[in-house]
Amino acid sequence: MDDNTKCHRTLAVQDCLDSEGIQRFVWPARSPDLNPIEIVWDALRRQVAGRNYPPTNKNTMHSQRNGINCLNSCWIMLCKSMVRRVECCITLHGGHIPC
Repeated sequence: MDDNTKCHRTLAVQDCLDSEGIQRFVWPARSPDLNPIEIVWDALRRQVAGRNYPPTNKNTMHSQRNGINCLNSCWIMLCKSMVRRVECCITLHGGHIPC
């Protein structure tokens, strides 16, 4: 995903894309809402940070799996909302999409 950061705009990156026949899409620079994986990563970070202690064996690791199920449902919800997110982004000319 090219979000217009400087590292994505270097000559080396452009040469690599050209050599592979990859064309850039126009992507609004201020639209992180179109990249739902960032929201999933944030949810995962919060779950890991909220643990009282890391798993010490296989049994405690399995008991902490409920967070993974929560992330799966979060991902599904975000994917289903993409049409609405894209429409909002177009309406807002690339601005932040309200919750």
